[in-house]
Amino acid sequence: MDEIKKDTSTENKETEEISYEGSAIEDKPRDVVENLQNELSQQKEKYLRLYAEFENYKRMIQKEREELVNYANEKLIKDLLPIIDNFELAIKHAGSDLNSDWLESMKKGVENTLKEFLRILEKYGVKQIETVGQVFNPEVHHAVSTVETEDIEDNIIVEELRKGYLYKNKLLREPLVAVSKKAKPSEEGGSSSHPSGVQNDRIEKED
Repeated sequence: MDEIKKDTSTENKETEEISYEGSAIEDKPRDVVENLQNELSQQKEKYLRLYAEFENYKRMIQKEREELVNYANEKLIKDLLPIIDNFELAIKHAGSDLNSDWLESMKKGVENTLKEFLRILEKYGVKQIETVGQVFNPEVHHAVSTVETEDIEDNIIVEELRKGYLYKNKLLREPLVAVSKKAKPSEEGGSSSHPSGVQNDRIEKED
Protein backbone atom coordinates (compact mmCIF):
# COMPACT_ATOMS: atom_id res chain seq x y z
CA MET A 1 0.00 0.00 0.00
CA ASP A 2 2.82 2.36 0.86
CA GLU A 3 4.47 1.55 -2.42
CA ILE A 4 1.28 2.44 -4.32
CA LYS A 5 1.08 5.81 -2.53
CA LYS A 6 4.73 6.43 -3.25
CA ASP A 7 4.25 5.69 -6.93
CA THR A 8 1.22 7.98 -7.05
CA SER A 9 3.16 10.80 -5.40
CA THR A 10 6.01 10.34 -7.84
CA GLU A 11 3.64 10.45 -10.79
CA ASN A 12 2.01 13.65 -9.49
CA LYS A 13 5.41 15.27 -9.06
CA GLU A 14 6.46 14.29 -12.56
CA THR A 15 3.16 15.63 -13.91
CA GLU A 16 3.74 18.97 -12.14
CA GLU A 17 7.28 19.19 -13.55
CA ILE A 18 6.03 18.45 -17.06
CA SER A 19 3.28 21.07 -16.64
CA TYR A 20 5.81 23.66 -15.40
CA GLU A 21 8.18 22.91 -18.23
CA GLY A 22 5.32 23.22 -20.72
CA SER A 23 4.35 26.58 -19.26
CA ALA A 24 7.96 27.76 -19.42
CA ILE A 25 8.15 26.67 -23.05
CA GLU A 26 4.98 28.64 -23.81
CA ASP A 27 6.24 31.77 -21.97
CA LYS A 28 9.64 31.74 -23.65
CA PRO A 29 8.35 32.27 -27.24
CA ARG A 30 6.04 35.01 -25.94
CA ASP A 31 9.00 36.87 -24.42
CA VAL A 32 10.98 36.45 -27.62
CA VAL A 33 8.11 37.87 -29.68
CA GLU A 34 7.72 40.85 -27.36
CA ASN A 35 11.44 41.56 -27.48
CA LEU A 36 11.44 41.35 -31.25
CA GLN A 37 8.43 43.66 -31.45
CA ASN A 38 10.11 46.22 -29.16
CA GLU A 39 13.31 46.07 -31.17
CA LEU A 40 11.35 46.42 -34.41
CA SER A 41 9.51 49.44 -33.01
CA GLN A 42 12.80 51.07 -31.97
CA GLN A 43 14.36 50.44 -35.37
CA LYS A 44 11.27 51.88 -37.06
CA GLU A 45 11.46 55.06 -34.96
CA LYS A 46 15.17 55.38 -35.74
CA TYR A 47 14.47 54.94 -39.45
CA LEU A 48 11.72 57.58 -39.40
CA ARG A 49 14.02 60.06 -37.64
CA LEU A 50 16.81 59.44 -40.14
CA TYR A 51 14.37 59.74 -43.03
CA ALA A 52 13.02 63.06 -41.70
CA GLU A 53 16.55 64.41 -41.21
CA PHE A 54 17.51 63.34 -44.73
CA GLU A 55 14.43 65.02 -46.22
CA ASN A 56 15.24 68.24 -44.35
CA TYR A 57 18.81 68.03 -45.61
CA LYS A 58 17.60 67.58 -49.21
CA ARG A 59 15.29 70.60 -48.89
CA MET A 60 18.12 72.71 -47.46
CA ILE A 61 20.47 71.72 -50.29
CA GLN A 62 17.77 72.42 -52.88
CA LYS A 63 17.10 75.86 -51.38
CA GLU A 64 20.81 76.72 -51.33
CA ARG A 65 21.14 75.57 -54.93
CA GLU A 66 18.19 77.70 -56.04
CA GLU A 67 19.57 80.76 -54.24
CA LEU A 68 22.97 80.17 -55.80
CA VAL A 69 21.41 80.07 -59.27
CA ASN A 70 19.05 83.00 -58.68
CA TYR A 71 21.66 85.31 -57.18
CA ALA A 72 24.75 84.14 -59.05
CA ASN A 73 25.29 87.62 -60.52
CA GLU A 74 24.71 89.54 -57.30
CA LYS A 75 28.35 90.46 -56.64
CA LEU A 76 28.93 91.52 -60.24
CA ILE A 77 25.84 93.73 -60.27
CA LYS A 78 26.75 95.28 -56.92
CA ASP A 79 30.19 96.16 -58.30
CA LEU A 80 28.52 97.91 -61.27
CA LEU A 81 26.37 100.22 -59.14
CA PRO A 82 29.13 102.82 -58.55
CA ILE A 83 29.46 103.14 -62.33
CA ILE A 84 25.75 103.97 -62.53
CA ASP A 85 26.25 106.51 -59.74
CA ASN A 86 29.00 108.19 -61.76
CA PHE A 87 26.81 108.38 -64.86
CA GLU A 88 24.02 110.00 -62.84
CA LEU A 89 26.40 112.48 -61.22
CA ALA A 90 27.81 113.43 -64.62
CA ILE A 91 24.31 114.11 -65.96
CA LYS A 92 23.32 116.04 -62.83
CA HIS A 93 26.37 118.31 -62.84
CA ALA A 94 26.18 118.88 -66.58
CA GLY A 95 22.97 120.83 -66.05
CA SER A 96 20.73 122.04 -68.86
CA ASP A 97 22.54 125.22 -69.91
CA LEU A 98 25.41 123.86 -71.99
CA ASN A 99 27.65 126.16 -74.04
CA SER A 100 28.08 123.99 -77.11
CA ASP A 101 26.35 121.39 -79.21
CA TRP A 102 29.24 119.04 -78.50
CA LEU A 103 28.60 119.15 -74.74
CA GLU A 104 24.87 118.73 -75.30
CA SER A 105 25.55 115.74 -77.51
CA MET A 106 27.91 114.32 -74.89
CA LYS A 107 25.25 114.66 -72.21
CA LYS A 108 22.64 112.91 -74.34
CA GLY A 109 25.11 110.13 -75.05
CA VAL A 110 25.69 109.60 -71.33
CA GLU A 111 21.93 109.65 -70.68
CA ASN A 112 21.30 107.06 -73.38
CA THR A 113 24.12 104.88 -72.06
CA LEU A 114 22.66 105.05 -68.56
CA LYS A 115 19.16 104.18 -69.80
CA GLU A 116 20.49 101.19 -71.71
CA PHE A 117 22.54 100.11 -68.72
CA LEU A 118 19.49 100.24 -66.43
CA ARG A 119 17.35 98.44 -69.02
CA ILE A 120 19.79 95.53 -69.14
CA LEU A 121 20.00 95.35 -65.36
CA GLU A 122 16.21 95.35 -65.12
CA LYS A 123 16.16 92.45 -67.56
CA TYR A 124 18.17 90.48 -65.00
CA GLY A 125 15.91 91.43 -62.10
CA VAL A 126 17.47 94.68 -60.85
CA LYS A 127 15.08 97.53 -59.98
CA GLN A 128 15.53 100.95 -58.45
CA ILE A 129 13.81 101.53 -55.12
CA GLU A 130 11.28 104.36 -55.02
CA THR A 131 12.09 106.91 -52.34
CA VAL A 132 10.91 110.54 -52.56
CA GLY A 133 7.36 110.87 -51.26
CA GLN A 134 7.39 107.39 -49.73
CA VAL A 135 7.04 106.62 -46.03
CA PHE A 136 10.46 105.91 -44.53
CA ASN A 137 11.02 102.19 -43.99
CA PRO A 138 14.12 101.34 -41.91
CA GLU A 139 14.14 97.84 -43.40
CA VAL A 140 14.73 99.28 -46.87
CA HIS A 141 15.86 102.91 -46.63
CA HIS A 142 18.90 104.38 -44.91
CA ALA A 143 18.27 107.87 -43.48
CA VAL A 144 21.33 110.09 -43.20
CA SER A 145 19.57 113.34 -42.27
CA THR A 146 16.26 114.89 -41.28
CA VAL A 147 14.63 118.00 -42.75
CA GLU A 148 12.31 120.12 -40.64
CA THR A 149 9.20 121.17 -42.54
CA GLU A 150 5.74 122.52 -41.81
CA ASP A 151 4.04 121.06 -44.88
CA ILE A 152 4.97 117.37 -44.65
CA GLU A 153 4.25 114.82 -41.96
CA ASP A 154 7.00 113.00 -40.06
CA ASN A 155 8.98 110.16 -41.64
CA ILE A 156 8.34 111.05 -45.27
CA ILE A 157 11.33 110.84 -47.61
CA VAL A 158 11.95 114.30 -49.03
CA GLU A 159 15.29 113.80 -50.79
CA GLU A 160 17.28 110.96 -52.29
CA LEU A 161 21.04 111.23 -51.85
CA ARG A 162 21.95 107.88 -53.40
CA LYS A 163 19.78 105.42 -55.26
CA GLY A 164 19.01 101.99 -53.86
CA TYR A 165 18.36 98.77 -55.74
CA LEU A 166 16.50 95.49 -55.41
CA TYR A 167 17.76 92.30 -57.02
CA LYS A 168 14.95 89.78 -57.50
CA ASN A 169 13.13 91.07 -54.40
CA LYS A 170 16.36 91.00 -52.39
CA LEU A 171 17.81 94.25 -51.07
CA LEU A 172 20.96 94.83 -53.08
CA ARG A 173 21.79 98.31 -51.80
CA GLU A 174 19.94 100.68 -49.48
CA PRO A 175 19.05 104.13 -50.78
CA LEU A 176 20.47 107.04 -48.79
CA VAL A 177 17.67 109.49 -48.01
CA ALA A 178 16.67 112.57 -46.05
CA VAL A 179 13.51 112.23 -43.96
CA SER A 180 10.99 114.88 -42.96
CA LYS A 181 10.54 116.03 -39.40
CA LYS A 182 7.53 118.12 -38.45
CA ALA A 183 8.65 121.57 -37.32
CA LYS A 184 7.77 122.33 -33.70
CA PRO A 185 5.82 125.55 -33.08
CA SER A 186 7.66 128.35 -31.29
CA GLU A 187 6.62 129.70 -27.90
CA GLU A 188 4.60 132.46 -29.62
CA GLY A 189 2.61 129.79 -31.44
CA GLY A 190 4.42 130.24 -34.73
CA SER A 191 6.62 127.82 -36.57
CA SER A 192 10.21 126.97 -35.86
CA SER A 193 12.80 129.59 -36.79
CA HIS A 194 14.41 127.03 -39.14
CA PRO A 195 11.50 125.36 -40.93
CA SER A 196 13.65 123.86 -43.63
CA GLY A 197 16.89 123.30 -41.78
CA VAL A 198 18.74 120.06 -42.38
CA GLN A 199 19.94 118.11 -39.36
CA ASN A 200 22.45 115.30 -39.61
CA ASP A 201 20.61 112.94 -37.28
CA ARG A 202 21.60 109.44 -38.39
CA ILE A 203 19.08 106.68 -38.14
CA GLU A 204 20.34 103.59 -36.33
CA LYS A 205 21.01 101.56 -39.45
CA GLU A 206 24.40 100.86 -40.96
CA ASP A 207 25.40 99.94 -44.49
